[in-house]
Amino acid sequence: MKPDYKNWMPKGMVLTAVLITALCLILFILFGLTGLVSGTLKTVLFLVFLLGTLAGLGVSAWMILLYRAFSYNGTRQMSKQIIRGIAEQVRLPEGGKGLDVGCGSGALAIACAKRNPKAGFLGVDRWGKEYASFNKPLCERNAKAEGVGNVRFERGDATALDFPDESFDAVVSNYVYHNIPVKDRQAVLLETLRVLKKGGVFALHDIFSQAKYGDMQAFVRKLKDMGYKKVELIDTTKGKFMNPRESKWMGLSGSGLLIGRK
Repeated sequence: MKPDYKNWMPKGMVLTAVLITALCLILFILFGLTGLVSGTLKTVLFLVFLLGTLAGLGVSAWMILLYRAFSYNGTRQMSKQIIRGIAEQVRLPEGGKGLDVGCGSGALAIACAKRNPKAGFLGVDRWGKEYASFNKPLCERNAKAEGVGNVRFERGDATALDFPDESFDAVVSNYVYHNIPVKDRQAVLLETLRVLKKGGVFALHDIFSQAKYGDMQAFVRKLKDMGYKKVELIDTTKGKFMNPRESKWMGLSGSGLLIGRK
């Protein structure tokens, strides 16, 4: 039995884009190149479905390239590289507890649990319809396939974690917060850090662009002023997880790893 961590570019989204493109192409041929309609209407439909086909081809090609890059079974395996890179930041004491916010298919929680066999890890996610193939049973099957028994999974909300202050020795996350439709994502980061114990470590990877987060260097200074230690925002687009060219065409510019200790 092998784990199935799915793909950050869901296959359903790729297939939908391809099908819409195919439909536009069919309609372009029917109404733009045949005699079914004529005159101004034919010209309008010709242009509409031509543009739809060209746009669909571009989007479909981009999605397919992303799917191949993120695949755990492909040659690039960017997802696996990122998961391993984040997990390397986590060292838990014996009997310690870690939290993965937005665990998806369980990959990061399982990787952290595997690296810390004498501690326990919890993955939480709302598992929304946008990523319908990601769910709690999938996470549990993946943990079983990896032979990892010190991890479990629950439904949870990253904006309001259902845990008391200072509940965990480590908190991690990967490409989650930028998907949350809130105005203040720095506040969501603080909500995650709220449940971190004194002395605990954090490793949060996301697209920390100005447009999505505001001034993250100011946030780093804020954490230091609050007493957090060794706080650092590492640019992961300059060779750590990807190169600058990849980050641009993938739409991942601004990706960074926020690490530190409480």
